[in-house]
Amino acid sequence: MNSPTRLPAPMGLLIDRERPLRFSFDGQDYPGFSGDSIASALLGNGRWLLSRSFKYHRPRGPLSLAGQDANTLVQLPDEPNVLADLHPATDGLVVAGQNFSGSLDNDRDAYLGKFSRFMPVGFYYRSFYKPKGMWKVWEPLIRKKAGLGVLDLGFKPQYHDKAYLFVDVAIIGGGPAGLRAALDAANAGAKVLLIEQQPVLGGSLNYARFDIAGSRATALRSELLAAVEGHPNIQVLLDATCNGWFTDNYLPVIQHRRMDKVRATRCVVAAGSFDQPVVFRNNDLPGVMLTSAAQRLMKLYAVKPGQRAVLLTGHDDGYLAALDLQEQGVTVAAVVDLRAAPADPALAAELKRRDIPLQLGSTVYEALHEAGMRHVSGVDIRPITGQGKVAARGVTLACDLLCMSAGYMPVYQLLCQAGGKLAYEPARDEFAISQLPAGLDIAGSVNGRHVLANVLADATRAAGEALAALGLEVPAQTHFVAEAKVNHPWPIFAHPKGKDFVDFDEDLQVRDIVNATRSGYRDVQLVKRFSTVGMGPSQGRHSALPTARLVAQATGRSISETGVTTARPPFQAEKLAHVAGRAFDPYRQTPMHRRHVQAGAKMMPAGSWQRPAYYGKPEDRERCMQEEARHVREKVGLIDVSTLGGLDVRGPDAAELLERLYTFGFAKLAIGRTRYALMTNEHGVVIDDGVCARLGERHFYVSATTSGVDRIYQQMLKWNAQWRLDVDITNVTAALAAVNLAGPLSRQVLARVCDDVDLSPEAFPYLGVRLGSVAGIPARILRVGFVGELGYEIHVPARHAERLWDVLMEAGAPLGIRPFGVETQRLLRLEKGHVIISQDTDGMTHPAEIDMHWAIGRKKPFFVGQRTIQILEAQPLKRKLVGFTLPKGSRQPLEGHLVLDGPDISGNVTSCEYSQTLGRIIGLAYAGAHQASPGMHIPIRVEGGAIVQAEVVQLPFYDPQSQRQEL
Repeated sequence: MNSPTRLPAPMGLLIDRERPLRFSFDGQDYPGFSGDSIASALLGNGRWLLSRSFKYHRPRGPLSLAGQDANTLVQLPDEPNVLADLHPATDGLVVAGQNFSGSLDNDRDAYLGKFSRFMPVGFYYRSFYKPKGMWKVWEPLIRKKAGLGVLDLGFKPQYHDKAYLFVDVAIIGGGPAGLRAALDAANAGAKVLLIEQQPVLGGSLNYARFDIAGSRATALRSELLAAVEGHPNIQVLLDATCNGWFTDNYLPVIQHRRMDKVRATRCVVAAGSFDQPVVFRNNDLPGVMLTSAAQRLMKLYAVKPGQRAVLLTGHDDGYLAALDLQEQGVTVAAVVDLRAAPADPALAAELKRRDIPLQLGSTVYEALHEAGMRHVSGVDIRPITGQGKVAARGVTLACDLLCMSAGYMPVYQLLCQAGGKLAYEPARDEFAISQLPAGLDIAGSVNGRHVLANVLADATRAAGEALAALGLEVPAQTHFVAEAKVNHPWPIFAHPKGKDFVDFDEDLQVRDIVNATRSGYRDVQLVKRFSTVGMGPSQGRHSALPTARLVAQATGRSISETGVTTARPPFQAEKLAHVAGRAFDPYRQTPMHRRHVQAGAKMMPAGSWQRPAYYGKPEDRERCMQEEARHVREKVGLIDVSTLGGLDVRGPDAAELLERLYTFGFAKLAIGRTRYALMTNEHGVVIDDGVCARLGERHFYVSATTSGVDRIYQQMLKWNAQWRLDVDITNVTAALAAVNLAGPLSRQVLARVCDDVDLSPEAFPYLGVRLGSVAGIPARILRVGFVGELGYEIHVPARHAERLWDVLMEAGAPLGIRPFGVETQRLLRLEKGHVIISQDTDGMTHPAEIDMHWAIGRKKPFFVGQRTIQILEAQPLKRKLVGFTLPKGSRQPLEGHLVLDGPDISGNVTSCEYSQTLGRIIGLAYAGAHQASPGMHIPIRVEGGAIVQAEVVQLPFYDPQSQRQEL
């Protein structure tokens, strides 16, 4: 399959000619090759009009061919706004144009460009808000005209995941600088990660020309790749974009459907530089592209970009590109140099030898076009007479390709995110980057090195600095050679008829930027917000430098003082799926899990854990749960509570840490005693609770909720990092297993297997804690009563969990012991009125709302959330958690059912069950403060919209004097 615009090998580095494919664009089939992008395949078939511009619906074709502009945005069946010059063409792919009315070739909205003078910069701020209410009239029309694509609301998310990488040196950019730095660092023994955005290594070596002969790039690429590929110390990520820089060289790297979270000791950014356009009338026509884009087309995709070309350049690289084009059969009508002469006279001599016309000190003033503006057809070339000024007359040349490059802009985004500063150097007419944080360095053209020898030397220097910091051997350094500047000082030639685009994404012309400053927006940051310059997909890659120049001139400041707008992550658009990553659904089992299965437990998820809900068949849930509850109340039951969070807090300041974190006081808590532990955040919101046991003068054991322990552990670490207390905090949740032995016969059961702890009520009272052993297993035994009965929590090393379960079940067999599940436990605790954090509380619950005044240490000088709680307690309560009851047989409310106050909602049900012990339905619910007095009735809307009148009662429902748990 040969297309007339495809070039023979060795052109086409990325395509596989043995693997043809077909796809459709706007209803027409096109051939391509594996490795083609959508754009390259279309250009290979002579299709140049790929999109319409955002504001004026002007025809657009590729500008950079590197995803650095919005000129190639297309629609896929399941995704809008796809960059066609980055997205691969695949067999059977269906692609469509977007942002047009009628057809892409004949867009009825193209007339908008004729009315551009009536749509000056910022006109929308001043036009659509009056008279009052008119925005509702304008909004649908504006959204329809400005819509860029169509979302597929039936789209099914694809698998995305995350990976974590830790390296000595991360190098961003796989061009000549990145390859050289990676080799130097790896050869010295460093573990190196090389991150490259393209599908192959090489960077500019893959498409650019560095010498007249045209052999230097190919030879160097082969040499570097041979050394890098397979190097044991180098890991390469291709098709990967480093999307941000965060403190301590934390780098999120997007690669296909994965986000690699990279942490590097040292980081070297060798990301290169962006080719910059020249500003003139109609510089956005299809067929007008950056010089580097034409070279990419030929060398990467074997596409001949045109038959007759004009090259407009401000540096010597444009001469070399002209040689590339001519060698691939493109007639070069002229090289137009913005300068008075090239830096290297040999280049002019070579053009002369090849009969390529050269026009010095000139520019393209206007690009001409064919009917419908679908392609460039010629250029108006004029001599430059001053800054931005041209002669009244010039020459016209016919061409179907116009390549332009005014210079280069460093890829500064990641570096400015890191705190680096951009400063304009007038002698070089180029931005330089400085004030980078320790551990971050730059190399190559991003550092202002453009001669290939200097690019390599700078890479060795950067690698050497990284190696020195790592304590490894530094490679021998090489000397730098003199460089000519590559940027033209003013490649901006405003045209009286406009359409001289500064920002292709936003259709912004020279006069738009200048008029923004005349409207009072003199700071470049305000110019951005008023005009939207740099807000499109390119994020200023081609517009930042000309905008800085125009704003500086208009405001009478230097370009360095003006600067560019703030660069923020992400570097490139990323999907929310990348941020979210894989939907983790961890599945954890307690060390006693097998015993529960053997006993016939119906398992349920509790956070990430599997726990027994009850023991029996699913259809017998209510009966099983009630029988288990009655058994605990009358005899003895055993429940696995290994999922409770366990935190060991040790050190001289252990008590002080707990004093500051929890609402209660712990400094004076006696050794061998426990205390309820309630935690609030800075907003006074209840975020967790548990039990704190003092095992020694400097040793506390704190429990946390199953779902909250990881968060509480993080909170402890965070606050201790700020307070700098002398304390060690360890999450021992997985290291320990625990059971709760509960019921009036529990002391008798425990006494049969525990002979080194005095279990008498006098020696081991309620809320006591003892260190001892159970059947020889070392144990922490806490006498607590979450279910409202005499009970013991027994915490042992996880490896002894099954043996502990077996020992207790065997010892309790003569007394009728039976296991009980989580749902039974929740019923038992509900009878006692105990709240479950995150079930009976929400993101706004403060202690007063759940009657936790008693858990606040009033004499403490400080705890997290104290001041907020004081403020909240001084204000009238708006709602309160109350206990309610309904007669047996009533329609039972479910969790989430609404509590009403006339026609208004005053709260919701948080817990509700039928209690066989009490013979009625009981529950907890939020109600208005004026509805919370015992004896009042609150209306609850249940299933089907019916209203039941529940009676508010004093908590707890069961054993109000708590006599049973203190037996």
